[in-house]
Amino acid sequence: VQEEASSLALDVSDSLQTSLITIFTLFPSQSLLCVHDAVAQRDFEPTLPPIPDDVLDDEEDSVKIVSLVKTKEPLGATIKRDESTGAIVVARIMKGGAADKSGLIHEGDELKEVNGVSLEHRKPKEILPLLVSLTSIQSHIKFKIIPALCAEEEPTDKEKLFVRALFDYDPSEDPTIPCKDAAVAFKRGDVLQIVSTEDDIWWQACLVEDSNSRAGLIPSQATRAVLLWFSSPISSLFPHLSSCFSTGLRRSFRLGRKTSWAKEAARFRRWSAGVHGSICPPTYIEVMRYHREPKDRHRLVVLVGPSGVGVNELKRRLLISDPDRYGVTVPYTTREKRRQESEGVDYHFVSVHMFEELILDHRFIEYGSHGGHYYGTSLDSVHRVMAEGKVCLLDVHPSKIKRVYTSEFKPYVVFVKTPCIEELRITRRRVKFVCDDEDANPVRIFSEEDFEDMIDMAESMETQYGHLFDRVVVNGDIATAFRALRADLERIYEAEVQWVPVDWTCSSPAKARRSCSHLAGWI
Repeated sequence: VQEEASSLALDVSDSLQTSLITIFTLFPSQSLLCVHDAVAQRDFEPTLPPIPDDVLDDEEDSVKIVSLVKTKEPLGATIKRDESTGAIVVARIMKGGAADKSGLIHEGDELKEVNGVSLEHRKPKEILPLLVSLTSIQSHIKFKIIPALCAEEEPTDKEKLFVRALFDYDPSEDPTIPCKDAAVAFKRGDVLQIVSTEDDIWWQACLVEDSNSRAGLIPSQATRAVLLWFSSPISSLFPHLSSCFSTGLRRSFRLGRKTSWAKEAARFRRWSAGVHGSICPPTYIEVMRYHREPKDRHRLVVLVGPSGVGVNELKRRLLISDPDRYGVTVPYTTREKRRQESEGVDYHFVSVHMFEELILDHRFIEYGSHGGHYYGTSLDSVHRVMAEGKVCLLDVHPSKIKRVYTSEFKPYVVFVKTPCIEELRITRRRVKFVCDDEDANPVRIFSEEDFEDMIDMAESMETQYGHLFDRVVVNGDIATAFRALRADLERIYEAEVQWVPVDWTCSSPAKARRSCSHLAGWI
């Protein structure tokens, strides 16, 4: 028992007070506690400067002040000059950008001032450098805005729309883009989520694989098709018409007038359909997520390419690299079996009568006759390989892909493309290709004419059937092309979620047509 407990307690209390004062003096404890309180109250928004006192009372209903804290993220808006009033107005708001997240700036709003600097009599191209200079020395951007009369609310119940790009797009090489910094670059095969198609000329989209959710501008379907037509050889045959459309296109880009563009696009579609059909290649195809279940069969892999490009060699290397994963179909023929051949291994040997019955039953993907005998690839052969749990490798002419372009097979189509003719001369000059055994010259060396025919055929295939291709592999060096192809197929083989045309996952063709109606005009 301590006899001096009370006095000891006082001494301890004095010592603790001294220690605590020292701790609070040496460390920014008050700031730490303030941060703690802010986190506890989820008060994460920065403090904005107060509304200036120079806003007149009679402007309260027509003018608003919007102050946004400066970040590394772009503002996410484009501007244009109203041709009738000369005012600077907001042309579009990028979905997911800073302006969109704030909910305070809308399309059609008139910008009067930025950080106290008047925008009157200024051109749009002068405003971007002004914004850069002002925000470099201040921590926020303050806009004085006259709100648009009718600010439409964005619907919240829209179904998400995803498309796969069928071309490469680099905004830095596009002279027609309203704002290069607001655009999205993408490669052929990339999947884009379309978040707005309200503008007939420039859609808003974001890359699905990109963690950045901010949307940007991409060419609309009609815009891309018209631009491709302008660069096509046929446009030179109609210089007057091409000049009319290109003038209207430039005017629409400059003024952002939706009505004039819609009329010209409609005129172009009607003329295009009547004169040259599908001269404009497709640009986007609508896709949906496909979740592969463990019990589901693997997707059919279709390899296409011009004769001599190396499709058979790539298929052979894939089969050798992993025979437990990959399999090939056994063709049907009506010729007699040779001594070294085996039924069901080299060919399925059938009678002419049976072969013709299979033709009438539409059981062949493709077939033909050579040397007086029928040869063909049957759907039954594909089913046999897939039933073994293997990835079926099939090489056919692209015009025959439609026989297997269904939800049953879900084909992954790889186009094996030729390199430039200079590379063909280097890599193929001393290479021989084997023809059919019944040909008079079964082994032939590539000639210059063969190279030109190969390139012409590749260009023709890509133009007519490019919208069916999921992957393009340029076969210059066979080893490099094989490694790229195998890596891509392994990724598809192991992926649980894949992107397939929306038609394959719709419950009915009518539903598919309805969901794709806004894209079908140019596909």
